[in-house]
Amino acid sequence: MTPSEFVEPATIDEALALLDPDDPAVRPIAGGTALMLMMKSGFYRPQRLVSLRALGPSLTRIAETRQGGLEIGAMVRLAELEASPLVRRLASVIADTLLAHSNVRVRNVATVGGNLAHGDPHMDLPPVLIARGASLRAVDPGGERDIPLEALFTGYMTTVLGNDELIAALHIPPQPGRRAAFAKVTARSADDWPALGLAVSVGASDTRVAIGAATETAMRLPRTEALLAGKALDDRLGSVDISGARG
Repeated sequence: MTPSEFVEPATIDEALALLDPDDPAVRPIAGGTALMLMMKSGFYRPQRLVSLRALGPSLTRIAETRQGGLEIGAMVRLAELEASPLVRRLASVIADTLLAHSNVRVRNVATVGGNLAHGDPHMDLPPVLIARGASLRAVDPGGERDIPLEALFTGYMTTVLGNDELIAALHIPPQPGRRAAFAKVTARSADDWPALGLAVSVGASDTRVAIGAATETAMRLPRTEALLAGKALDDRLGSVDISGARG
């Protein structure tokens, strides 16, 4: 593993100042579960790693919004999401999904922001969050912006985030009356990398469907959603032909 400069700023502003918009060899590191594997294999050789571990409580809290949604700091660990009574109450599909996400050692270290910024289509959470209508709040030296989850991923392990941009929080809107579920197909154990991940969120007036792993990025399936519109979700729906319904 190639030696790198390691810096640990105390604030978001300090962290942003240490990043370089023109140098991909300068990179933030959160939990580091994926990044360290890439470095050990020689796939990625950073010149500087900017640690996000000490950026303050705003990035490590899980809170209910005034509207009844969820605000989750980017440095919240996946194990904390899995165990959170608030997440279980307001978005139980997230907690359920994490029970079979990798293994407990990874979930104890990996963070929400790092999981999403990595852009790996095999991750379990992105399709679930897309189906739930989630968005990110990202910050850079010029300000902040909101990014819908379905617009975050641009290709295999690539996102719309700039080199000097950080995820600050994940927002999950309130969705009273909706039900959501996630299922994945794996070659081995339930916590293995999925060959296909499928998330569905059903409301009174619409159904949202998102997939991951089998495609270059996690994405919604609008044509499938259109085919499901107005139909009762029962066993007879299995006869509906959804081939080619990815667009």
